[in-house]
Amino acid sequence: MSIFKKPILPIVIITIAGVLYSCSNSEQKAEQSDSSSTAEFTIDYEKFILDNGLEVILHEDHSDPIVAVATMMHVGSNREKPGKTGFAHFFEHMSFNDSENTPVGANRKLIPEWGGERNGGTWNDGTVYYEVVPKDAFEKILWIDSDRFGYMINTVTEEALEREKQVVKNEKRQRVDNAPYGYTDEIIRKNLYPEGHPYNWTVIGSLPDLQSATLDDVKEFYEKYYGASNGSLVIAGDIDIEETKELVKKWFGEIRKGPEVAPLEAKPVSLEKSKSLYFEDNFAKLPELRMIFPTVERYHKDTYALDILGQLLSGSKKSPLYKVLVEEKKLAPNPVTFQRSNEIAGEFNFIIRANADKDLDSVKTAINEGLARFEKDGFTDNELKRIKAELETQLYQGFSTVLNKAFQLVQDNEFKGDPGYIS
Repeated sequence: MSIFKKPILPIVIITIAGVLYSCSNSEQKAEQSDSSSTAEFTIDYEKFILDNGLEVILHEDHSDPIVAVATMMHVGSNREKPGKTGFAHFFEHMSFNDSENTPVGANRKLIPEWGGERNGGTWNDGTVYYEVVPKDAFEKILWIDSDRFGYMINTVTEEALEREKQVVKNEKRQRVDNAPYGYTDEIIRKNLYPEGHPYNWTVIGSLPDLQSATLDDVKEFYEKYYGASNGSLVIAGDIDIEETKELVKKWFGEIRKGPEVAPLEAKPVSLEKSKSLYFEDNFAKLPELRMIFPTVERYHKDTYALDILGQLLSGSKKSPLYKVLVEEKKLAPNPVTFQRSNEIAGEFNFIIRANADKDLDSVKTAINEGLARFEKDGFTDNELKRIKAELETQLYQGFSTVLNKAFQLVQDNEFKGDPGYIS
């Protein structure tokens, strides 16, 4: 028999607001700020498309004798259906097991033996698999990567399926069930996005959905979303473009095209009224308040204004939320505000983890005070220039490695249709 004793612990307050935050003051000042032209920034690449529809982007970088390979599939949790959640992430796990034409365990064992590294990731909108290897292992990684992409499904057995279920279930227990603030994202999604919206559930999904997954479910998911025409491949590093083209045709050209996957239209949400939610977290040691405003999707022009707004509100010791919450009222050590844009919708986030024993009603009042101060006082041209400079620096730092270049190229190609969009 289990005995549950209600813990005396802080309460996490999640406030989800139902309006798009206005940044008109920011926009007016931005228009008046420095409009001087900057040197054109470009990243060199060559793109071609195989007969099976796979879009391939190549980038030469001879600074180090290494090569990065990234395969991005245009399928994340937003392609799932209620009752079948967590499949995109689960399939990523399955893909790192075996494939038809490589030795058992090759994906996990051989790449480290060659001096390389490999991993993958799944999010709301997509799944990416990537490797970085020494130049002399380049063709070997194309063998491993292409075989996983096109020929892993017949190695998925009931035994492998059940084994991987346990792995993902343990991951959920570690990252969600037994982690401080682990359920916050799930609560926000259920209340911000209406039932049936592709962002209504989390990437890791629910344990009952995962447990009920069958071999036929996995094969159906593969057949529908893992065709060559639903992905992009980028190779960046110490390569020769013409030689690499031939190698890509050799290793990836026979992968099946797959059915056409219709693009998702932007689906931003709006709420009829603000919602206030209270959740008691058994693992949290400090009270936390989150305010979430529904905003715009990725690549929308307003994402830039919202990025800068986040920095203006909390990004420095001169920002209004830092002044009020940290210096004046000593309620929290580090208020954070930022824009997060996904493929079909976005969110503007306020996250304030308060000091111990501080009342979150006071935190909410202090936030409103900081926002009123921002609305009244605005910001200076120097602040705007500083933030733009910081964002530009971050952009350039994002190209400091061949793997980062690969990620940027493949992401912009798959979600914007233009590998060079960053320019």
